[in-house]
Amino acid sequence: MQVRTRHTPTAGVARLLLAPGEPALVERSSVLATSYGTGVDPRAKAPGVTAALCTAGPEGGWVDVAPPLPGDLHVLELDGKAGWCVSRTAWLASAATARLDPAAPPVRALHGGDSGFLAHVHGTGPVVLSCYGTLDVVTLDAGELVTVDAGHVVAFADTLQCRLRAVSPDASQSVRNGEGLLLDFAGPGLVVTRTHSPRSLVSWLRDNGFSARA
Repeated sequence: MQVRTRHTPTAGVARLLLAPGEPALVERSSVLATSYGTGVDPRAKAPGVTAALCTAGPEGGWVDVAPPLPGDLHVLELDGKAGWCVSRTAWLASAATARLDPAAPPVRALHGGDSGFLAHVHGTGPVVLSCYGTLDVVTLDAGELVTVDAGHVVAFADTLQCRLRAVSPDASQSVRNGEGLLLDFAGPGLVVTRTHSPRSLVSWLRDNGFSARA
């Protein structure tokens, strides 16, 4: 699978270019268009996410995917060695050679064994992540520290040391969606962040009287 992006950084769309018969796993509601003859199976099973399996026809094909919120896109190129922890709300698509696992040791250690807001990806090939707002990449040298609000985390390399903690012991918090939580990182490694948090958008809509029905 190869990935070509367009309309970034404001309203990114990713085109997944597939070889003959090649499958790709995509976020189920994100499929915008496909080349004629590309199959889309919405019953695909992928732990921790809602997924569809898109399979190119005998002559190859493509799939366009777009996230529900406007913003940038980021493509991780997995090399079979290092893995990444990614926000489940940021995952958009991945090659069939990449595995998404919400119970892998790097995230299970943070979530305490519960299903949480992060999943782990490893294997080979591209993984497409969406970013509500503008994307930033923080490069940490060995021993360098940074703290990021959980709602603004898109992904981070599993080479980083990481600690999950509450913003305040008195505030509500949830490991399922990252509410009220911070992540402390120690390098070396990369942290991908987004300027806007989807959770903050939900809170703003609720506090201002908007409902899902509206």
